[in-house]
Amino acid sequence: MTPLQRLAATIETRKSADPQSSWTAKLLAKGPEKCAEKFGEEAIEAIIEAVKGDRDKLTSEAADVLYHLLVMLASRDVTLDMVLSELARREGTSGLEEKAARP
Repeated sequence: MTPLQRLAATIETRKSADPQSSWTAKLLAKGPEKCAEKFGEEAIEAIIEAVKGDRDKLTSEAADVLYHLLVMLASRDVTLDMVLSELARREGTSGLEEKAARP
């Protein structure tokens, strides 16, 4: 199991945890909209570090982005496996072709 898969599994278990004992449970208790907002904030922070060119800070912010993406997905019952399956489905397809095929 990869670190990302372990993190996704941990987030899944936190869905039923006490929000007073877990940051993840606290975020999830606030609902999908708050989870999405937090993901957006972290994405912006990562963008800022990418523009600045600070690799260490970008690495840290990217980890935050991945965590908050998984929390946001969990808030809507979308699993990492579902996302990985979609990526596998797209594998070998040009990004231009995939985008053109969207409705």
